[in-house]
Amino acid sequence: MATSTPAGAPASQVNRPRAAPLVIAHRGASGYLPDHTIAAYRRAIDMGADFIEPDVVSTRDGVLVVRHEPMLSQTTNVAGHPEFAARRRTMLLDGVPVTDWFTTDFTLAELKTLRARQPMAWRDQSHNDRHPVATLQEVIDLARAESAKRGREIGIAPETKHPTWHAAQGLPLEDALVTALDAAGWKDRAAPVIIQSFETGNLRYLRRRTGVRLLQLVDGGGPDAAGAMTLAPNNMRPFDWTVTGDSRTWADLLTPAGLADVKTWADYVAPWKLWLIPTRAATAADGVAPGAVGEGARLALPSTSIVRDAHAAGLGVVTWTLRSEPRFLAASYGGDPAKEVRALIDLGVDGLFSDFPDVAVAARDGAGR
Repeated sequence: MATSTPAGAPASQVNRPRAAPLVIAHRGASGYLPDHTIAAYRRAIDMGADFIEPDVVSTRDGVLVVRHEPMLSQTTNVAGHPEFAARRRTMLLDGVPVTDWFTTDFTLAELKTLRARQPMAWRDQSHNDRHPVATLQEVIDLARAESAKRGREIGIAPETKHPTWHAAQGLPLEDALVTALDAAGWKDRAAPVIIQSFETGNLRYLRRRTGVRLLQLVDGGGPDAAGAMTLAPNNMRPFDWTVTGDSRTWADLLTPAGLADVKTWADYVAPWKLWLIPTRAATAADGVAPGAVGEGARLALPSTSIVRDAHAAGLGVVTWTLRSEPRFLAASYGGDPAKEVRALIDLGVDGLFSDFPDVAVAARDGAGR
């Protein structure tokens, strides 16, 4: 890859963090409890997370609620509600036909009759159908109350989900989000808020509307056998670039020139973790456990220069998503998720999204031992 450091260069020779990196609880403590529930956020706070992450979508009546996507079938029990059977329909979501139930077809009162479910089948399903869909306001209230109770600041990192799509539904997210943050007194860089997006246009708009910190997410399709990042045909670039005919890709955001551009509208860049530490397919000679799947069947390669380049551009670097299951861990880490955390900390990241915030906090706080 063009951004790679010399082969074999140890992570310790790359920029180390300027301060202890933030641990951001990805959808709450989502490795343990259903995503985006107050219970999952509270568990993450108990585990020591610095920030909790609500993905923000809209209801039909314009209320911001927290779900991973506007689709409901994977994360709630909506399919078991016969009164909503006719709401299932096909829509184009970022250019892709999707058949599901969508939050934008439900009022808040209707969504409150649903209960959350764990979307990953290999995780604990015993907490399904217990917890209601939460509003963004409830997450803000939780963070403020727990900060006061615990004597430490707990931030929120709201992600605006599919902002171009929401605007096309007549339900734009940005002004409603800023209104909620302003009401909490969160208006500037000192506020415990980092707003994220995979699109660029809404971050540019938010830069004019609020002084809180902004974060540009950068996606990727997946590494090939040798470790070079590939891009999926239907996810080559931020969707607003597709709409406007901009032919650049995710990779262009991570060049030195691209990072300098990102700095004009964001405070952080957040590449998927495999942009930072690529992996290659294991071979029979590598001794990887038989039956390994996903990242578990791959080995870590030398780190790229992206963290160093981003810091040189004045950007903080956050990466995502750290998960403890073997299918998400390169075989190089020997099944120990703390080793991946420490490798990224040694690389110099300023923040980590984790489904298992207790693991990330323990690895971070013990990294200097």
